[in-house]
Amino acid sequence: MSKTALVLLAGGAEEMEFVISADVLRRAGVTTTVAGLDTVNTVICSQNVGIVPDINLNDAIKKGPYDVVVLPGGLQGSKNLSASKAVGDLLKEQEHSGRLIAAICAAPTVLKTHGIAKGKSLTSYPSFKDDLIAEGYKYSDDDVVVDGKLITSRGPGTTFKFALTVAEQLVGEEIVGRVTKGLLL
Repeated sequence: MSKTALVLLAGGAEEMEFVISADVLRRAGVTTTVAGLDTVNTVICSQNVGIVPDINLNDAIKKGPYDVVVLPGGLQGSKNLSASKAVGDLLKEQEHSGRLIAAICAAPTVLKTHGIAKGKSLTSYPSFKDDLIAEGYKYSDDDVVVDGKLITSRGPGTTFKFALTVAEQLVGEEIVGRVTKGLLL
């Protein structure tokens, strides 16, 4: 049975973090669904690139659960995810059920807002470090941090490492090795 991923897409998301994450997961054979926060229409990302989601979040939740929920960063995208009760409920269920949650760049602030992974080790875009420490998270400056079922990363330049780490947690080192080789990484 194929592993499943739900990648959330909110207005203002960081394009690179979204596209690389979804692409790497699909290359690794993970059934990957892109859920627009509140739409199936084109979502305008942080650098003004438009991306069309597969499904809206409420419909995606009904088709779950997913082996991983992926939160791309981008300041406005993360603010939009933080403001969503549906995202908070999804993340709480994901955590409660012991399934993976992955967040990159500004997206660890979404975890903070919704009370997810308190006390865990994580990383984020550097400007959020003090705020996350103040909320009780153990902060690391590593490019990618895995603490149990939580995977976090720092930003656009670390997205390949992030996405490959998420994929490895789902499908294993051998498949990810083939993906990495094919990407010339």
